[in-house]
Amino acid sequence: MVRVDQVRRAHGSGASAVHALRGVSFTVGRGELVALKGRSGSGKTTLLNLIGGLDVPDEGQITVDGVSLAGLGERELLRLRRDRIGFVFQSFGLIPILTAAENVGVPLRLVKSEPRAREERVGLLLSLVGLGEHAAQRPGELSGGQQQRVAIARALANRPVLLIADEPTGQLDAGTSVVVMDLIQALVRSEGVTALVATHDTQWLGLADRVLELNDGEITEERVQH
Repeated sequence: MVRVDQVRRAHGSGASAVHALRGVSFTVGRGELVALKGRSGSGKTTLLNLIGGLDVPDEGQITVDGVSLAGLGERELLRLRRDRIGFVFQSFGLIPILTAAENVGVPLRLVKSEPRAREERVGLLLSLVGLGEHAAQRPGELSGGQQQRVAIARALANRPVLLIADEPTGQLDAGTSVVVMDLIQALVRSEGVTALVATHDTQWLGLADRVLELNDGEITEERVQH
């Protein structure tokens, strides 16, 4: 599903350049849940941004679902992100004036999904994340954990083949983090999604099929768990 081959990325130039990634290579199989482990500044977010087509590597190749990102134009990258990739961020990223249902429905509106099919998909996803009774509430009326569950439902709206989650439990307390972790794992299995999750939360690591550890822009350990 994902192939990363000798990817390098530096921020800045010359002597002051920060080398975020130093020749990173790995693959992620279809339906696999992979955790990216590493302290802050290890290169996790940079790597996810490159795989998601939000940034461009200085060197190396990235392939997602058989599509090489090299040379894709902005319109093609937008289509790839819209149709094949779901993103979950630490900050939730919900639109405050929209209800939970409307937030989940945004990606479906962008692809001009038929209204009845859109409503059915939104209802199913909110039920899957345990928020069927909160469809009419706005983000400000929901807890942090509930907001993140809405964000996860939104990320899955267009049936992506790849879910990219960057520190998805970073703003949640320990108890809520476990609920969200279990939910992402269950949805990955039920929806047949491949997932790449960046975290420094050790509770995540036991749920992943494989753990990749990043240190100073390099993969220093790879551990298969299931």
